[in-house]
Amino acid sequence: MRIVGVRAADGSVQVASLSGDGAKAIVLASLEEFWQDAAGYLGDAGRQDAAGQLGGGSALGDCLDAADVEFVPPVLPGARVICIGLNYLKHVAEGSFRDQELPEYPTLFARWTQSLTVGGAAVPVPADEAGLDWEGEIVAWVGDTLVDATPEEALAAVVGYSTFNDITSRRAQKLTSQWILGKNGDNSGPLGPLVPAAQVGDLRDGLRVITRVNGQIVQDGNTEEMVYTVGDTLAHISRTFTLRPGDLLATGTPSGVGYARDPQWLLQPGDVVEVEVDRLGVLSNTVVGHDARRTAAARS
Repeated sequence: MRIVGVRAADGSVQVASLSGDGAKAIVLASLEEFWQDAAGYLGDAGRQDAAGQLGGGSALGDCLDAADVEFVPPVLPGARVICIGLNYLKHVAEGSFRDQELPEYPTLFARWTQSLTVGGAAVPVPADEAGLDWEGEIVAWVGDTLVDATPEEALAAVVGYSTFNDITSRRAQKLTSQWILGKNGDNSGPLGPLVPAAQVGDLRDGLRVITRVNGQIVQDGNTEEMVYTVGDTLAHISRTFTLRPGDLLATGTPSGVGYARDPQWLLQPGDVVEVEVDRLGVLSNTVVGHDARRTAAARS
């Protein structure tokens, strides 16, 4: 089961379930309604899917041809997108991080929802960047309110996971000690469909995370290598601010990023970057030149 966002004719976002072959998108609810009871919608849709009822004219809602709809992230405008900066030991050891001691608590930074996009979307290189860097990873979706949660409570509140590419503008990131500018380029956060947590299992059991550039593997990690677990990190965050349904946690990237290589390797216009994760599927995007940002801005 894969949950996506679709743009309705009136500009609003609806949440839909993709058919097994990806040819159809079956509308489940409005974006707001879905996140009011994500676990319920996932359970209902899952039962319908198992019964083989997700075809044309599904009782759950309109059945749309995927080729005719605009896919968008099923993310609430007010959602928090929290990212773990250093969560795989080999990634900590590469590049400018190699001399750092492993901190007791995770290094966290934020993305704005406006930086998020979907598979298939073009990712522009900002004007002052020599290229972009890839960071294949997994996002966890929060489905319940968390305040001062235990790690067990926090993990139980996760309703699903997605592939994610934390595409980074390294020059902007390295200008200061704060990473937000380099982590919020236009369309720099491609996000795959939400797969229910029950179908994914515990990340500590080990999922392979692979990133490819033009078909060549550049990252090949496993979630067993994570330093900070999803439950621990969400619990830690919840002791400072309330996590709400629809918030996201990006769980960090394995080693193999481009800027840490010798020679450095950055994504250029025309490159195709893919993130593949066990049980979550493949997320693919194409890099384009910086002029595409001006064109997109003029249309919006």
